[in-house]
Amino acid sequence: MPRYSDLTDRRAIDLALAEFDRLGRDAFLDQYGFGRARDYMLVTETGRYDSKAIFGVAFGYQHGTPLEAAEFSGGRAGAAGRLAGLGYSITGINLSVGAGS
Repeated sequence: MPRYSDLTDRRAIDLALAEFDRLGRDAFLDQYGFGRARDYMLVTETGRYDSKAIFGVAFGYQHGTPLEAAEFSGGRAGAAGRLAGLGYSITGINLSVGAGS
C-alpha cells in the first residue's frame, strides 16, 4: 500500500483536476477505474471532484504510475484526509483530520 504522505506535490493534484475537467467526470472515472465518491468530494471554485480518484491520478502525475482504486483507501484517514492536509477543501471532513496521514 502506498503511503498517503508520498503525495506532496500540489501541482500534481492540480494536473489531475485539470484532466478531470477536460475529460468530464464519467470519462475520467472510467479511464482510471474509479467509482463515484460516496462521501468525500474535493471542492474548488470551479467544481466538485471525486477525492479518491483525484488522489490516485495525482499520485501518478507525481510518481509516474497512477494508483488503482483497490490499492488505497479514499476515506478520512486515507486519500481525502491527505488532500485536506495539503490544503484542499473536502466535503464531509474536518480539515484538521488527516493532515499527517
